[in-house]
Amino acid sequence: MAFSADELRVLRRALANALHPTPLPEEDVQDCLRLAGSVDEVVSEAGRLRAFLLADLARYREALPGSLSGYLELLQDALAAGYDPRPDDLAALRALRAGPVAAALLERCQVLAERSVRARLAGRAVPMTTPAPRGRLLALRGGLSAAKEPERPRTPSRPAEPARPPAPGERPMPKPSEVFPPRRRPAPAPPAEERAVS
Repeated sequence: MAFSADELRVLRRALANALHPTPLPEEDVQDCLRLAGSVDEVVSEAGRLRAFLLADLARYREALPGSLSGYLELLQDALAAGYDPRPDDLAALRALRAGPVAAALLERCQVLAERSVRARLAGRAVPMTTPAPRGRLLALRGGLSAAKEPERPRTPSRPAEPARPPAPGERPMPKPSEVFPPRRRPAPAPPAEERAVS
């Protein structure tokens, strides 16, 4: 996660206030709330990206052996992101272990899976690969008083929704073959004898 210069300035002020509590101006409180909202958005986006990666990995696993190179690449990316290999992954890698990349990944996945099982059996929680959702930052010490309700921004934070979502049976976009129909081959010319008769 990377912060802009303005976000770092807001973060520095918030940390300084946490160490040495003093009343904050209204503008600083609003900046901190905006920063907390931005961090929440980044965390939820990371969760969506991880879910997409895992769904993509499952699709590639189902399409094996035809998707071998894509599957191995996605599995390496998922392992780098903290993915805990599933029994399906181990079974797929066992079937593909003739290749050197698949054999190396199988060894790595077996070590990770064994570590995960040992941790579960010992009663320890397996570390989560994505942070748990946190509660919203509602107040800062020295910020707005409890009696005063914070003002909400007057501009909508989300883009406007589309006018109407497409119906379940309705196809929102035509297929390319519908837009560009296949070329019709010209009818073969009649034989020379028939042309002479006409």
